[in-house]
Amino acid sequence: MQESELEAFDAFVHARQGDLLRFAHTLTGQPAAAADLLQDALERTLLAWPRIRRRDDPEGYVRRVMVNREVSLWRRSRREFLVSQVPNSGIPPPDATDDSLRAALAALPSRQRAVLVLRFGEDLSERQAAEMLGCSVGTVKSQTSKALARLRIMLRTESEGTWIR
Repeated sequence: MQESELEAFDAFVHARQGDLLRFAHTLTGQPAAAADLLQDALERTLLAWPRIRRRDDPEGYVRRVMVNREVSLWRRSRREFLVSQVPNSGIPPPDATDDSLRAALAALPSRQRAVLVLRFGEDLSERQAAEMLGCSVGTVKSQTSKALARLRIMLRTESEGTWIR
């Protein structure tokens, strides 16, 4: 790989690392797992960088790699991970409502959380989310419906003082 390609990759990583790490953290629910997921995705991206750069969407490629890797991990482990802390960022501190929502999101199964992140956090269509997750549009719709119903119950119950999990 030419030095100019490496410099372009380095510039891309420095410019987008924060957003990509937040995306990875939302997918995984754990800061350490998010950092590992991002590093793995960036390693894979570097190997294909000249080809990816010509397509004018390197960030989309990295996000797709992260989603694919996370789905592979779900299939192997089938475990949930809760978030204990939000990673450092340059955004203002969240209010109490954000904390409740984050806690409720962390309590969702990984697949449901990923569907919500892709649909509402990344503003993808059902079809785009299905492509990213490697499933059908119907699966995205059903997982979205189940996740939103569960969030409503958890947030309503949490506001009354008890948590249902």
